[in-house]
Amino acid sequence: MLIKRKSIEADANRMEGPRKRAAVAKKDTPKPARKPKFAPVTLSEQDGVRYLHFGTEWVQGAMRLRKPDWPELEYAQQMMAWMLFNPQPQHIVQLGLGTAALTKFSYRQFPQARVTAIELNPSVLAICTSMFKLPPDDERLSVVEMDAMDFVLDPVNHDSIDALQVDLYDATARGPVLDTPEFYSACAACLKDDGIMTVNLFGDHPSYAKNLKAMRFAFDDVWCLPEVHEGNVIAIAFKQAPPADFSAWYERAAEITAATKLPAKSWVNGLKAWHSPQ
Repeated sequence: MLIKRKSIEADANRMEGPRKRAAVAKKDTPKPARKPKFAPVTLSEQDGVRYLHFGTEWVQGAMRLRKPDWPELEYAQQMMAWMLFNPQPQHIVQLGLGTAALTKFSYRQFPQARVTAIELNPSVLAICTSMFKLPPDDERLSVVEMDAMDFVLDPVNHDSIDALQVDLYDATARGPVLDTPEFYSACAACLKDDGIMTVNLFGDHPSYAKNLKAMRFAFDDVWCLPEVHEGNVIAIAFKQAPPADFSAWYERAAEITAATKLPAKSWVNGLKAWHSPQ
């Protein structure tokens, strides 16, 4: 969903559309429960990096074989920008597993935190275990097969999350598959009072403005980092926005880089540009 690469099996998934089915169905026939259909999960490798695809050239995630717990792609690194504001999270949640890059990094980097990942596609769960070195569940790590909307709507999850990372794309990569004010309001309800959400968006797609509008409806404030790759923009949504303190953020960025090697100073530079547009 960021850069385009030919997958090993690059033919797009062709499925019968819902309108065609409806045309031949009788009006009185009760509709069966809708079963999700998924594009095929495919892989490619180049220069020591393994990529995940959903049957197209769009990349859904990546892993450097020699550094399996490192978030290889720049947009994935930016998804960790909430670290500038919360150095000791207790519960980190990922909606949309991808290659488990963010889940693995959070699990290794924050030994005091619970890490939960929500993924609807069972093939993604299986391939993350077999090909992307996702560790098994334990007392801190929980990877759950379920719909992200069901997760955020569940009252059990409300007021329980410090950092929520949202990366929900399908094979078409046309924008997040969940993008309504209702969805983002449910995300906000899941966060603690000082909780933060990061979302992967496409800056050059109509879905960008739609998602920002929906997030601004649900959150106190929304900031964006500069575009990377082929259009990825990371939005940072605050349940309660902090006052701008760039000196403190640069100090925190230096700590993050020393501990993790993430390019956190560039995140602060990006936020500074967002707050002071030319």
